[in-house]
Amino acid sequence: MPGTLALQVAVSGRADAPRGTLLFLTGGPGQPGVPFVPRIRSRLPGALAEYRLVMIDQRGTGTSALDCPALQKEVGSSDTVAPTPGAVTACAEGLGERRNFYTTSDTVADLEDLRRALGVPSWTVDGVSYGTFTAGQYALAHPRKVRKLVLDSVVPLDGSSVLYEDSLGHSARVLRAACREQRCGFDPAWDLARVVRRDGNAVGVFNLLVIASIIDPKLNDPRFGILNALHASAGGDRTRLDALVAGFSSPSDEIPAEFSSGLHAATLCADGAWPWGDASVPVAGRQRALERAVRRIKPAATWPFPRETAGAQGMPQTCLPWPASRPNRAAAPGRTLTMPVLMLAGDRDLSTPVRWARELAAATPRAELIVLPGVGHSTQNRSDEGARAAEEFLLR
Repeated sequence: MPGTLALQVAVSGRADAPRGTLLFLTGGPGQPGVPFVPRIRSRLPGALAEYRLVMIDQRGTGTSALDCPALQKEVGSSDTVAPTPGAVTACAEGLGERRNFYTTSDTVADLEDLRRALGVPSWTVDGVSYGTFTAGQYALAHPRKVRKLVLDSVVPLDGSSVLYEDSLGHSARVLRAACREQRCGFDPAWDLARVVRRDGNAVGVFNLLVIASIIDPKLNDPRFGILNALHASAGGDRTRLDALVAGFSSPSDEIPAEFSSGLHAATLCADGAWPWGDASVPVAGRQRALERAVRRIKPAATWPFPRETAGAQGMPQTCLPWPASRPNRAAAPGRTLTMPVLMLAGDRDLSTPVRWARELAAATPRAELIVLPGVGHSTQNRSDEGARAAEEFLLR
């Protein structure tokens, strides 16, 4: 499909900055970049006194955001809320053939075009969440163009994280750590296991915990009282937990320019390593492949959640009905990141659990992994320790 695509870019700082250019990539997929320039400047002031900062609204986000109204309303920026099949197919049909052109490899090509347009021989890249996948794919495709790499809240570079088994299982450790700190006097993981099996609300409770790991990683915010709500529900009083689950899963008021759920679906479905294969596989037969994959999961891997939660949460449920499309052309298997890489992980993160960072660090020759205690998702943005660690690495 020939045509021209205009993407908004923001550049802050001197072209002759002492340490060159820092490309900062936001997450999602679906989040814009340009509106976050002031925030990143405030979080990394020491580093950005030495670097020129570049941020971009990746294709399908920000000023060029894909707009799928029904999907946007149902899920907003959530990975884990399961949309209705009708909202998914309406989005794909509305995009038509355009849905084939929002893979991460397309964004990687955009970033290389941007580097050339800026006249930058090589640059440092910092990615957060899905931005770690984009940054890693760019660095694998163009290793000589990347001086250093920061991967904050690491997504596996092989696209294998789509069923969230590690996140489901990690929730027990997060709950129990919070309980130890608060001296809660009960086992919230056992409470959760009892509640979700009794009430059939596993996806809603998982969504609640995933969002909490971003905004309340220690689960100690009295506005939510998540540990006590779980315990009360296990004892028979469902009122508080049901209200939290409903509130955190309620229809979103985010507009596409702030987060595009349509872009999220188009990219997620193209990039994922799905139980049924890649995005080109016909829709018929996907459900059976997903069911087989879920049956192969050991129940202990997802406890305190039932293993069925892995197939029922929003990631696979978005892409089950997504029409066959052009798959992402990821870097060849076996390739490794060769430049110095800092990986940052919060030990309370349920969006990108620490195991993903540990596994990538073990396979990366020049990796340094920093696990931040008591910290959740997006460490540079939400913890001073994460921002400090990134600055120290960038200024070496």
